[in-house]
This record gives sequence, C-alpha cells and structure tokens, in this order.
Amino acid sequence: MILNRRRFLGTAAAGAALLSSPMALGQKRPRVVIVGGGAGGATAARYIAKDSKGAIEVILIEPSRTYYTCFFSNLAIGGFQPMSNLAHSYGKLASEYSVTVVHDWASAVDREKKEVRLAGGDAISYDRLVLSPGIDFIKDSIEGWDVTAQTKMPHAYKAGTQTQLLKAQIEAMPEGGTFAMVAPPNPYRCPPGPYERISMVAHVLKQRNPTAKILILDPKEKFSKQGLFMEGWETHYPGMVDWLTDEFTGGVQRVDPNTMEVVMEDETVKADVVNVIPPMQAGSIAQQAGLTNEKGWCPIVPATLQSQMDENIHVLGDATQNGDMPKSAYSANSQAKAAAMAIRHALTSSRAFKPRFSNTCWSLISTDNGVKVGASYVATDEKIAKVDGFISQNNEDDALRKQTYEESLGWYAGITTDMFG
Repeated sequence: MILNRRRFLGTAAAGAALLSSPMALGQKRPRVVIVGGGAGGATAARYIAKDSKGAIEVILIEPSRTYYTCFFSNLAIGGFQPMSNLAHSYGKLASEYSVTVVHDWASAVDREKKEVRLAGGDAISYDRLVLSPGIDFIKDSIEGWDVTAQTKMPHAYKAGTQTQLLKAQIEAMPEGGTFAMVAPPNPYRCPPGPYERISMVAHVLKQRNPTAKILILDPKEKFSKQGLFMEGWETHYPGMVDWLTDEFTGGVQRVDPNTMEVVMEDETVKADVVNVIPPMQAGSIAQQAGLTNEKGWCPIVPATLQSQMDENIHVLGDATQNGDMPKSAYSANSQAKAAAMAIRHALTSSRAFKPRFSNTCWSLISTDNGVKVGASYVATDEKIAKVDGFISQNNEDDALRKQTYEESLGWYAGITTDMFG
C-alpha cells in the first residue's frame, strides 16, 4: 500500500518522523485487527488509530451494528435509564478515526498465517491482533440450562434483547410472585453486577408488586460490596430479599425452564422469573485460538496485555486472567490504552511508558443511592497488582450517595465517548 503523502505528510517534521519509523514510504502500513467492539476493543481501535496518526491500519471486527453496553444495563431494568441511552454506533470510529469497521463474526484465528477468518468467508491478515471477546458461558455447567433456554430463563449478562426480556418478565410478575436469581461462581464479569441487579429488581417490585419476593441462590460465601448491598436492601426493601448460599441450600442441582423450577439439594423453588447467570469463561474465539488456560481464561503479559501463548496477540478485558483487576468495563478500557501504547511502540517505534491501571465499579441501590469500589494497579512481572483501593462506607449521608450516583453518570458519558469518539 502506497501512503497518501497529502494525508500523512502535512509538514516536514511529520515526514521526518514517519521516515524514521520502521515503515518507510512506499511500504505497506502495519495492520492491527481487533476482534470485539466493547469497552476493550473499541477503546483500543480508537487509541491506536488516533495516536498513530494514520501510520497503522486499524480494522475492527464486530457483528453488531448497534452496541448496547452491559454496564448500566441494570439501570435500564430498574427504570433509571432507557435502553436507547445504552445504544452506541461505530460511525465516529469509521468517519473521524479512519477505523475500518467490519460487521461480521470472527469465526477463527489462524495464528500460523496471522489471519482472522470471518463467518462470511473472508480472511483478514494482521501484524498484531487484539482480542476483546468478553465472556461466554460454560456449556453444561447448570443442568437444564443452555442458551436455548435463555428466552425462558434469561441471563441478561450480554446487553440488548436479553435486558429487555428480563425487564418485561419482572414487570409481568403476578402479585406476590417470586423472582429467583441463580448467581455465578467466581470469577465472572462485573463482580457487583448481580447484586446491583437485585437492587434494581427490588426497586421495580417495591413500586409495582410490593408483596413479591426475591431469592438469590448463590454458590459464593461472600460477594463484592456485600455490606453495602445488604444494608441497602434492609433499608429500602425490608423483608423482600433473601440471600441463600450453597451452605444453606446444598447448591443448585438443576433448573427446569418449562416448569420454572430451581432444584436444590433439599428443596425445589418454583418462581415466576428465573434469572440464570451461569459460570463464565473467555469468549469462544479465544478458546478456538488456543489462548486459554485450564480454567478457561487468557493469561497475559501484565505490562503489554500480550497473550502468554502468542506475542503477536493482545487480549483485553473480561477474557483475561490478569491478576488482581476485576472483569469490568473500566478495567477493559484501562487495559486497552496500555495495549494500544505497546502496539504502537512495537509497530512504529513510538515511545512507551510503564503502564498504570485503574478501576471503579459504581452500583445503584435505590433512587440517588449510589455506592462504589475501586483501586489502582501496576504491572509486575507476575500480574497486574493492586496497590491501593477504596470503597463506599455504610451509613453515608444521602448527599454523598447522590453525589456518587451522579459521578457514575459522568463516568458513563466519559467512557462511551472514550470508546466510540
């Protein structure tokens, strides 16, 4: 590919900088292919394209033309956000940053040929590949449930239609009915997510169906922000929410989508809505590419997010086994910037700095009642390691909780702009 001199050589200084890079004039630009257009992939695409100033060709592969953020989708269930606010397009990435956006499924990675094969039949070569495939559910991990059952027992852990379906089911519950959540084991996407969802379900039911009951059937003995959520449930939804661990129930043995039953060791619960959130692993493309370990996650080099199995592939976000960082949109966005810097350094000899990472997870418990947890991290030789952290406190005053919620709204606006432009 011959570089367009008018486009890339606006000044003599720019020309000198370009000629000093590994890619001389007349040579083909190095190509970065990114699979997955969420918080990791979209951010990486924008930062590589923006900061390389056209020296790197960026191709983003994402099947959905409209991307619904999983983060903030609980607020749509609770009625605090319309679904339209969660919808984002890739138009600015294409028009303002010259990212080539391909709406197709990435079906396979050929690491030897350095190609990504698409469901439509094409193959796209790469110099560096970024995988940000999110999560998939572990097949047969809950007897009686698979993806064909998700219309009756939705997971709503991939936003869009599933979010709308679960919201509709909750609103259609009979008076005094039962909502049951089968919570996931660690590790999983968005550690506070199931419990914020419970708060949003309780908020809806308090208004529409105040005698309804909520059951959390949880394999874990503790969960993120546990004290804050339990305080909030007791304060705002007294007597509505029961959290039952495997020690109490014997564990979920199976579910039956046809009868809407959850069978445990000593008891069977029949519910009107069953939200099944199965055990998770890295997205299937990472599995196919041979980048996962025995636990189903992708081990990475902490400073660069390179796969430990293939130095030409970087893995971001929920799919990674990275050390201390949780699986969250904030984490994926933070990791994407570090990976983008490493890729630019490798392909154009741009400067690289030691990365620092951060994460914050906000949750809404009731109207204007927001809480948060977060930390800062550094890359060590072994992992992305936590260096400090913070968490909201019990019994905070209403003004502070409202401020925390408003802070989350500002973050949402900021991160989606950072992702999509």
